[in-house]
Amino acid sequence: MDILTWLIVGLVAGVLASLVLGSGLGIIGDIIVGIAGAFIGGWIFREAGWTAPWGGLPGVIFVAFIGSVVLLAIVHLVSGGFRRRRAVYD
Repeated sequence: MDILTWLIVGLVAGVLASLVLGSGLGIIGDIIVGIAGAFIGGWIFREAGWTAPWGGLPGVIFVAFIGSVVLLAIVHLVSGGFRRRRAVYD
């Protein structure tokens, strides 16, 4: 994969994981989480003997998304858990 593909996969997987867990890290943070998540997801899928449900780029994004969710969940647990967002009422 070329660098542009890595950035796109990282961005899409990182943004989706941030939306699921409710924690946006900005565009650079989401890309980093997505790329790291691709490695984590690849390792999880390989160790479990699983394959991606789709081939090609959608399968790569799916595996990266799963890894990104795992990574963000671990980061949240280590950093003090999930914080609830408060609504500001006037």
